[in-house]
Amino acid sequence: MIPLSREDDIGRVVEVLARSHSLLFITGAGISADSGLPTYRGIGGLYNAEHPDEGIPIEEILSGEMIRRRPELTWKYLGQIEQAARGAQFNRAHQVIAEMESRFERVWTLTQNIDGLHRQAGAKNVLEIHGNLHDLLCTGCEWQQTVADYGALSLPPRCPQCRAILRPRVVLFGEMLPRETVESLHDQLDAGFDVVFSIGTTSVFPYIAGPVEAARRRGWATVEINPTVTCVSRLVDIKLSMRAAGAMDAIWMRYQTQIK
Repeated sequence: MIPLSREDDIGRVVEVLARSHSLLFITGAGISADSGLPTYRGIGGLYNAEHPDEGIPIEEILSGEMIRRRPELTWKYLGQIEQAARGAQFNRAHQVIAEMESRFERVWTLTQNIDGLHRQAGAKNVLEIHGNLHDLLCTGCEWQQTVADYGALSLPPRCPQCRAILRPRVVLFGEMLPRETVESLHDQLDAGFDVVFSIGTTSVFPYIAGPVEAARRRGWATVEINPTVTCVSRLVDIKLSMRAAGAMDAIWMRYQTQIK
């Protein structure tokens, strides 16, 4: 049972949604926790190793420079990341966001996660700011392919056309964010939103906290769903100290009941 104080906050979120037409969701590793994925630090929130076996900091192992110099080492840990996420299915939080796309005029999701679960749930307007672990690119030619998992790959995998090393379409340490994705985010922020949700992210990166800060300046409503205090908790209008799946399900059920 949800405590009365949280019920009141859920009611406030529903009131905001009832007068909204455009929504932005900013999501991090916490939204995938109910899918069984670890909320680790590191690339896309899926890795935590203070002392890797090789004695090299994980930030160096999972870097753009290392995959060029020693791809077998980077791929060893990329394989572990993929193994941790293999077989994971989207949860109710992902599903609700996807359903909202068909109920509101404009819904976008900015995610740090590289697990692909938003798209698996059916969401179409997704900005994967850190990329997607399942999209493989050749470092030597234009070959690319999307794979369900790494089970059939020999690590490090090679391109079937030119035999160069493959890499996932993810932002490794020391690399720039994807330009097209950043430009798309700016375009959507320029268009404006009625409400911005921050879900399951500590918001330590400026480009993740930035949209919440922009919403505060422009007078857009803001909601945070996170069981812990984060970098944007003091900025938001409504704070739900809950896990993502339970909160989003409760909000969506209440909204659909009241709108009928």
